[in-house]
Amino acid sequence: MVRTVVAGLDGSAESLAAAEWAAREAKLRGLPLKLVHVWEPVPEPIAQAPLLGAETQQHWTERIPREAADGLRLRHPGVDVSVEQLRGSPRDVLTRVAKDAELLALGSRGMSGIGGFLLGSVGQAVVAQSDRPVVLVRAGEQAADEHTPDPSGIPSAASPFRPVLLGLDTDSPHDTVIGFAFDAAARRESGLRVVHGWNPPPYYAYGIPADPGLHEELAKQQVAALTEVLSPWRKRFPTVEVAERSRYGSAANHLVDAAREASLVVVGRRIRTNPLGVHVGPVTHAVLHHATAPVAVVAHH
Repeated sequence: MVRTVVAGLDGSAESLAAAEWAAREAKLRGLPLKLVHVWEPVPEPIAQAPLLGAETQQHWTERIPREAADGLRLRHPGVDVSVEQLRGSPRDVLTRVAKDAELLALGSRGMSGIGGFLLGSVGQAVVAQSDRPVVLVRAGEQAADEHTPDPSGIPSAASPFRPVLLGLDTDSPHDTVIGFAFDAAARRESGLRVVHGWNPPPYYAYGIPADPGLHEELAKQQVAALTEVLSPWRKRFPTVEVAERSRYGSAANHLVDAAREASLVVVGRRIRTNPLGVHVGPVTHAVLHHATAPVAVVAHH
């Protein structure tokens, strides 16, 4: 079965930006794009209210996805764009649809009020429950934002891509996450920047005098571990220029800072069997809330 790039659509600026991003990604991957519009049924008394009458419902369930698809076909010739309209709980429907997708693109924040379903809690729940990569895109994201400025300093989608940014934990590296990042960089013909944050031994936190020599030795060990993890991937993707950085301190802070110059940020999420709660990990959670570039969350065991 041919996988598709899927974008959740609710008519908000965030979801429209995600659909645009998904169309560009579908072209990079040579895959079709499917826009999924979820209509969540409302109680009958509310449905009868003037603001939520038949005309409004038809607008949200038919006009919004149709016009979005028509626009994407015009702006992205060659990309096969289809629309699927489904009823039910957005988080459940989107999680189910993602199972058969190459990846799922969502708006990182949805609009409140009528018709908006990609709210923070829903988007985060889909990220936490999906086994497939989920990419979060903010409103206002433009193709030019993912590229370096042209020689005159003007943003341009015709310029080379900015590097892909990978957050890597050398204590538990996962091939699925690393492979996704290298593949994304190769498709964009861009570099890959790998950021690893590490923390010192516990006694640093309690104000006990630290040994500068020990700190330097720990830093060297972290750099060596990062180099060792990336070595086979460099050989597998020889055209991808890799810049690795192991830095003392919060991995989340380092990633958020580096995301300003990235075309895409890639982070991992451990698949958990506990159905209760929303688990994405503290680093991924921080990046999702603060990174300015699109963020790909790649699930792994």
